[in-house]
Amino acid sequence: MEALFIFIAKSSGLLALFYFAYYLLLRKETFFNSNRWFLLAGLITAVVLPFLVYTKVVWIDPVPVSNMGYSPAFTSHAIPEASFEIDWNLVSLAIYALGFTAFLVKFGIDFYSLNSVLKGKKVQQQADFKFIDTNENIAPFSYFDYIVYNSSLYSASELESIIEHEKVHSDQNHTIDVLISRIFCVLFWFNPVIWLYKKAILQNLEFIADSEAAKKISDKKAYQYTLLKITAHESCVAITNHFYQSLIKKRIVMLNKNQSKKRNYLKYYAIVPALVAFVLLFQIKTIAQEKAADPVTNIDPKGIESMDVFNISKTTTDAEIEERLKILKDKHQITAIISELKRNSKNEITSIQVELKSGKGTVKVKRSESTNGIDKIGIIVIKEKNGKISFNFSDDEQIKNIDRSDEDQDDELREVENIDAPDAPNAPDAPGAYGTPTPPTPPTPPAFPSGPMPQVPASAMANMPKPPTHPGNVNDKAAMKKFEKEMAEFEKKMEAFEPDMSAYEKEVEEVMSKREAIFEKEMEKYDIAMEKFNADMEKFNQQNNQNVNFNKRQYQIDMKQHAIDMKQYEKDMKQHAKDMKQQEKDMKQHQKDMIQHEKDMAKQEKERAKRQNN
Repeated sequence: MEALFIFIAKSSGLLALFYFAYYLLLRKETFFNSNRWFLLAGLITAVVLPFLVYTKVVWIDPVPVSNMGYSPAFTSHAIPEASFEIDWNLVSLAIYALGFTAFLVKFGIDFYSLNSVLKGKKVQQQADFKFIDTNENIAPFSYFDYIVYNSSLYSASELESIIEHEKVHSDQNHTIDVLISRIFCVLFWFNPVIWLYKKAILQNLEFIADSEAAKKISDKKAYQYTLLKITAHESCVAITNHFYQSLIKKRIVMLNKNQSKKRNYLKYYAIVPALVAFVLLFQIKTIAQEKAADPVTNIDPKGIESMDVFNISKTTTDAEIEERLKILKDKHQITAIISELKRNSKNEITSIQVELKSGKGTVKVKRSESTNGIDKIGIIVIKEKNGKISFNFSDDEQIKNIDRSDEDQDDELREVENIDAPDAPNAPDAPGAYGTPTPPTPPTPPAFPSGPMPQVPASAMANMPKPPTHPGNVNDKAAMKKFEKEMAEFEKKMEAFEPDMSAYEKEVEEVMSKREAIFEKEMEKYDIAMEKFNADMEKFNQQNNQNVNFNKRQYQIDMKQHAIDMKQYEKDMKQHAKDMKQQEKDMKQHQKDMIQHEKDMAKQEKERAKRQNN
């Protein structure tokens, strides 16, 4: 369950990474085919990369369980008391399953609707394309090699433009892109980024079709008029490449935009450092593995509440293994992962790897392999009266050594009693493992405040002129003359139209200034907490220096683990600083994009006016 949630989180993060890279760097470039493969590569990466994990093993000295004597005869499997708890993992899984089922049903309904449109229609085969001339009032669309349209709604020149457009969709298999994006929307329905990602894919496919179709049509202006006319058809078939697109002005702008410079291809490589950082931060698994398992001997019964021994031999069945793993998890909060499990023709285990992991991050791994069947693997779990749980691997000989003579126990108990407890700082009764103090917990750095950004005001586009309606009868000369006059007026209004984005820019600046003020206050509190943490660390180091002779081996283990934790904390802090800088850059880039957008619109209108005058 946990692995599923981690996979979904990583995949969602990768989808967001590729989408924002496209949105900030590539959406204004005319490399439409390259953008297509970039977006598809993002979807594939989001599924594949989370499975590619590099395991880094850090070897540490084993933890001895000593100075005590206990016999396996006292092994107990106490049944925990029943209590009602809400399993939030199951709740989350249930919510996800409901959403997944709903969108999967919607996907099936869309296929049924498409089939109803294609079923029973007369198909005209031409080269690699199958044309269907329907009487239904729907926007033209393509689905693999099918091209569907209503010829009665368009003139001959308009129909030529439409068919050339849909041929590009069909010839380049754009339907596959549409289906893949829909499947990802079903899988990641809860992630708003995937819906924006799907929209970006569909828009880019329209840019490709517009660009290729315009090369084959002599009258480029007539093609743009056809785009405006198709906006009147709002009935579109899902999971298809349809001619209609709501952002018609954006398509016309991209159709008339100059080709991007080749050096802008370098923008595609901007995603590489981000992917490398993702792998370094999330795809490298560090395991603290003990060099060897020490014998579990000299166990003091006075300090023990219970001891459990779990054995796995070559004859242990899968059901018995599952039962032991469940007891380890439920009773001792120890997660056991079985891998590399192989059996021979006699159903004997010939290979197995057991990985034990406690809630505090302690990991121990043992592997056994033999063609004649593995040696017995013992897992010993000791719960002390103070609540501490120790666990380790052992073999048959080590388990036998647990049962020691009373004479040996008395000698060791006398040795423990001779420790000058009052004068020894941080004696075994003090907090911390084996007499060592508990290291202070570093404060959590604040995150830059997040939240929705202001929406582009509707008033900015409210004054945009509406295109005139094309007359239904093209043979009506008076109506056609009136339509041409209205189109001329519409073009003049479009040339003069320029959206006012000043209010939107002001709202963005106000929101960011407020969030920066909140973040600065949180950083001040964090700096104070860090000063206290540094002071506590000095005290902790002094206490450890005093206790190093009390239990040297445990001290070394604790310090090694603490050093690993501190290195990870330092990496997290560096990444946090990078994230803050990147967020600031993104906001500045966003403002630059908005300013550039206004300039592009003004430049486009000037060029259009100039062409009209010529």
